Amino acid sequence: MARAANKLAASGTARMVAAFAKARREQMGLTQEELGALIGYTASAISAMETCAQPASDKMLMELERVLGDGMNIFEMARKFVLLDKYPPQFQDFALMEAEAVTLSSYQTYVIDGLFQTPEYARALIGGNFPKPSDAKLEELVEARIARRSLFDREPPAMIEVILDETVLKRPFGSWEVHSAQLHSLAEDAERDHVSVQIVPQDRGLKGSHAGAAGNMVLVETREHHHVVYLESQEQSQLVSDPATVAQLRHRYAKIRTQALSPEDSVNLIRKSAGEERT
Repeated sequence: MARAANKLAASGTARMVAAFAKARREQMGLTQEELGALIGYTASAISAMETCAQPASDKMLMELERVLGDGMNIFEMARKFVLLDKYPPQFQDFALMEAEAVTLSSYQTYVIDGLFQTPEYARALIGGNFPKPSDAKLEELVEARIARRSLFDREPPAMIEVILDETVLKRPFGSWEVHSAQLHSLAEDAERDHVSVQIVPQDRGLKGSHAGAAGNMVLVETREHHHVVYLESQEQSQLVSDPATVAQLRHRYAKIRTQALSPEDSVNLIRKSAGEERT
């Protein structure tokens, strides 16, 4: 039933990949079973890909490129667009912008920023949503989220900073073990030369001013050095490009940064939170 629905909902990219893969397989005189053996999949997996019952994963696309690509890079070029199809519609425009950003500056009040999430944390977070996604959709969303981490290793690197409310460090998803591993991973990411992580203390509101009270935002500097702000709430999103509004939000973000702990003190707090025992 789910696979029949997948066929109907398949994107244009998935259909193009399926058609080209089938044409190349037949041109090379390979059966589905033979192609599967060459790339490490079953014949039924190849059939599902060719009929769009189960679109190709990123790993399968890389293997298809190796065996069927013939130097044209069709499957390699399709990877970005297949991955984009896996994101929720409201996130897709931002995902393209994020992948090519010069600078990313994120402020998050409830959960670890998606760019920094571990697979286990992302799975617990997405899987606990309502309505609950199917197992297949859950894994698809987790794969897409974790794929964003390639930005950390991109050349030239993007400058990435994230500011988190301290309450994020105290809010577990999945289990305390998953939460602890996520915080250790966050601390390790913070050690990268082009990454900065800061924490706004939980008692900031007692000091007369908390510039982050209005909620999350992500500031983006594009390759063309334009500045936009991404806002998301209850699965609704907005890309703000009006210069006056962007300037106001950038000023607010700068104020939040001044109210956060230093990067060094923040990492120490993250590591301490990761090691705290829970009952």
